[in-house]
Amino acid sequence: MSKFKEKKNKELPAISTSSLPDIIYMLLFFFMVSTTMKENSLLVKVTAPGATEVKKLEKKSLVSYIYIGSPLGLKNQAIFGTEPRIQLNDAYANVEDIRNFIASERDAMDESDRPFMTTSIKADENVKMGIVVDVKQALRKAGALKINYSARKVESVL
Repeated sequence: MSKFKEKKNKELPAISTSSLPDIIYMLLFFFMVSTTMKENSLLVKVTAPGATEVKKLEKKSLVSYIYIGSPLGLKNQAIFGTEPRIQLNDAYANVEDIRNFIASERDAMDESDRPFMTTSIKADENVKMGIVVDVKQALRKAGALKINYSARKVESVL
């Protein structure tokens, strides 16, 4: 019969770190692919009004957004006041700038997609309808007749 010796000074083998760079690069690649970048930084406060009948847009790449709300931050409020403002892309704008905005958005699209362009108005729930009507009139003059109002879904009141 053989005798087994017990080793008293048993050391654990070193952990192999040769596969760690591969794992790090796989994680980095995963987050780079799955992350979406924010297109516009909001300069106005927009709390979408509630609606019971809400429908999602199919192709968001064909949508141009117009934000309407009071300026965010004390610095912007000191410069522009607390009255509702229009934001196009990353800058404040006037109603007169909407025609140029729509023209530049159309030029950035493929010619086959231009008839399907939709303009989405994201207005704060406390904004008066006067500025929204002015924006709609400017969109009508620019030939952007497909208009969408952004809202959040709420359960019916009944």
